[in-house]
Amino acid sequence: MTYDLILGDYAYSSWSLRGWLLFENFDIPVKTRMVDFSSDASMAEMLADYAPARTVPTMITPEGAVVSDSLAIGEELASRHPDAGLWPSDPYARATARALANEMHSSYGALRSDCPMNLRTAYVDAAPSDDVMADVARIEQIWTHARKTCGGDGPWLCGSYSIADVMFAPVAARIACYNLPVGDVARAYVAAHLSDPAFRRWRAMGLVRGETLPWYAKPYVTRDWPGPAPLAAKPVEGQDSENSACPYSGKPVTHVLELDGRRWGFCNAFCRDKTAADPEAWPAFMAMIKG
Repeated sequence: MTYDLILGDYAYSSWSLRGWLLFENFDIPVKTRMVDFSSDASMAEMLADYAPARTVPTMITPEGAVVSDSLAIGEELASRHPDAGLWPSDPYARATARALANEMHSSYGALRSDCPMNLRTAYVDAAPSDDVMADVARIEQIWTHARKTCGGDGPWLCGSYSIADVMFAPVAARIACYNLPVGDVARAYVAAHLSDPAFRRWRAMGLVRGETLPWYAKPYVTRDWPGPAPLAAKPVEGQDSENSACPYSGKPVTHVLELDGRRWGFCNAFCRDKTAADPEAWPAFMAMIKG
């Protein structure tokens, strides 16, 4: 069973992040294709081959059905993969998770408008408006309720990681990026997302693929990204490396990075650069260098 997933920019497309996490964090195989957020073409033009799609992400099912809504993608995957755990198995937790996911899908207009997702930077103080802080207060309320009533011992909202957490991953990114003031429960939940290896992989790709788009920039003082600090790797010239095959594709090495004085190779510049951006986010790479 093979799916195709059409995505937008890694750094800026919050809904694309959700679509990708639905596959990545639940181990559902998928082939992806990116559209160009810097293009002058309209989204409808870029998705013309996938009519009637009009937004990203868009999922194409093995039968050819076009599903271009993140929550609909999640629900469809949950129906097709009932053992993958996209929704909690406990009825109370499942009902809570569905309520949270749907509220995220239809709410928080001020937060979305004033604080667009931007994984390439973070700010010291974004001077949030009263409307933004009202959205944040509501988000904190429902996060706290979910954590208290069905969160369990782990970091996620309703027990195990679920569609509800997928839906709120870009909200966590916004709170982190714009340094929005939140309490301890929300701060811990945001930290869980920033530490999630899949989230880190998405952000690493966003740092090295695509252009920095000026219309997402805000006139605030910047700071370091508040998530885990990546290992200090860097791309280097040449093809000499300790490995002869790319840890992802198995193809011959053409591009190399350096980490702790050692050289490791990849089959193309993107494989190298996304790994250099956050080496610990990539299990196949870490397994290779520790092997």
